[in-house]
Amino acid sequence: MPLLSLVVSPRTAVESRALRVAMSAPSLFRRLVAGRPVMIDGQTLAPDLQVMLRLQALARPRDEEVPIATMRSNMVRETAIVGGVQPIGEVRDLVVDGRPARHYLPSARVSSPGPLLVYFHGGGWIEGGLDTHDATCRVLAERSGVPVLALTYRLAPEHPFPAAHDDAEAGFRWVVDHAAELGADPQRIGVGGDSAGGNLAAWVALVAARDGVPLAWQLLLYPCTDLERDTQSLRLFGEGFYLTTTFMDRATDAYVPRPEDRRNPPVSLVHAEIPGGLAPAYVVTAGFDPLRDEGETYARMLADAGVTVELQRHTDLIHGFVNIVGVGSSSRAAVDGVADRLRAALA
Repeated sequence: MPLLSLVVSPRTAVESRALRVAMSAPSLFRRLVAGRPVMIDGQTLAPDLQVMLRLQALARPRDEEVPIATMRSNMVRETAIVGGVQPIGEVRDLVVDGRPARHYLPSARVSSPGPLLVYFHGGGWIEGGLDTHDATCRVLAERSGVPVLALTYRLAPEHPFPAAHDDAEAGFRWVVDHAAELGADPQRIGVGGDSAGGNLAAWVALVAARDGVPLAWQLLLYPCTDLERDTQSLRLFGEGFYLTTTFMDRATDAYVPRPEDRRNPPVSLVHAEIPGGLAPAYVVTAGFDPLRDEGETYARMLADAGVTVELQRHTDLIHGFVNIVGVGSSSRAAVDGVADRLRAALA
């Protein structure tokens, strides 16, 4: 199904354009809107993101006590506003192991069989889907030249742990088994994801290494790695920087309702055994993210186990920056950098 751009509602298009103008306005205007620079822990928040957070707080404060169904629809709208309309060569809607999936084929790509990135969306295991991360996957695929296959998984609270992890494992195995149909070389498949999706991607990589399934690379974008988190970044950034302690507690209670399961390695990767032959990892964190420290702890844990690891902290960004590719410049530059790293790793 050829699809150069995703159709968005007129209201979403207007909101996106207004936010884009505000975030790219001269520095004096941004200072008037957002106030003094935000400097915490030796880091300075990107001015365009400071404007975005301020405008969102004024126009539509986040209510994290609404029903989860409302949270899900809000996320679709919000990510469409910040994601914008991103070009792509072709998009194909597929069914992978019985679940919806979306295959992004860049305009310029290598001949088949070639590389492939299997991608898991974030959302705390309670929200998110193909549409919330459509813009992200388009940018990653189009800029890198590496096709991206976005997979879905069952969400909590309807489907608590280990449903999402089971779906991620099954989906990845389906991809490996059907690589030829996807135009992919089984030796050049990578796995990636952000936040809860980064957790799923990391777990899939561990299972693949344990079971001897080929995997070339793992892309872990501010991954959730420890549900018992007690970190400085959580204390510093748990309010006011998009991802909040309230949301994380609600997501944890929904997906892992039994406290005794919260040290289980799939959800708390810091307690996992690291098998031999684990794929090289590119771990990306954001300076103003409550998950920053646990993601970096996991990166160090992999490195200590002998895994090839590259850790990149974007000191001026917030959690969720991979979705902000249609407004501002700081997040888009970081995502472009991730795409360039993807191309170097797989293409």
